[in-house]
Amino acid sequence: MRRLLLTPSLAEVTFGARGFPVTPTDATRRLEAIPQSVICGFEWAIDARDQWEVERRLSLVDQEFRGFAYEGATMGFTIVDAMSGWRGNRTRDLLLGPGQPHIFLTYIGIGFAMARLPRPLWKKIMPDLSGSAYYPTMSWLAVDGYGFDRAYFDTKRFVDEQHRPAPYPWEGDPDYFLRAADQGIGRALWFIHGGRVADIAARVDGFAENRRPDLWSGVGLAATFAGGSDPDGLAELARLAGDRRPELAQGAVFAAKARSFAGFVPPHTEIATAVLTGLSIEDAVGLADGTEVEPGASAAVPAYELWRERVRAHFATSGAGVPG
Repeated sequence: MRRLLLTPSLAEVTFGARGFPVTPTDATRRLEAIPQSVICGFEWAIDARDQWEVERRLSLVDQEFRGFAYEGATMGFTIVDAMSGWRGNRTRDLLLGPGQPHIFLTYIGIGFAMARLPRPLWKKIMPDLSGSAYYPTMSWLAVDGYGFDRAYFDTKRFVDEQHRPAPYPWEGDPDYFLRAADQGIGRALWFIHGGRVADIAARVDGFAENRRPDLWSGVGLAATFAGGSDPDGLAELARLAGDRRPELAQGAVFAAKARSFAGFVPPHTEIATAVLTGLSIEDAVGLADGTEVEPGASAAVPAYELWRERVRAHFATSGAGVPG
């Protein structure tokens, strides 16, 4: 019953079913395979007898899409944990176990679950992942996932009408909650417009000025991690970003880091990293690693944002690494 009530069908997440202005091509069909991979992972987690079964199913997914399936599985386990009164913690076991290489995406899966659970349950939604890489710094990706979900499934309200969710004190910072959600909305714009860079840039420019930096960061992450554009299109994206090219490049660096951490970097990620940042995958990962911030480094700004600031600063200095 959980699966039937909570799971969209594979058809429902296609661009045509969502009403997105996308012309079907090989590239957009590959983009559509991403939300469909999430749905498969979610269904397997909801129906699973045990973690081994889920892990085995996920191992059969193509490497390019496996992280997205883990994203869906995390969403499913998070909902199962919540609906069972948090008896046991399947989410924690998954993220500390086979989901560890995909930790960037599994955080996003928690955000997808947030979109389907009442806010009073959110205070218990993030498991204790002490000892896990990038915990709790990257837990803000859960809020990014929440923003992506709202933009993807309620596009009229969150994109066309530019509605913002009510603030929530995630990691004690309700103001940054809105910014992290915008990063997810920016990622969603890449899918909503099927990687068509002119339409994406026009959509970002239609938002309030103070929201555009985080939207551009999300666009850069999606373009690099998910693919869907050729080198010429990516170069045009960098041009259209204008003064926000450091934010676009920052998103691309995080995407390169996430792909590398998972152990598989597809060709489109290498290309996008080179075009949007001027760096190789190795140098982009080195930049991410060299600018990482320890949790609690500032009482005023989340460590996640300090990390993003340091990466942006690299590109803001004389446009270092950013195409002209």
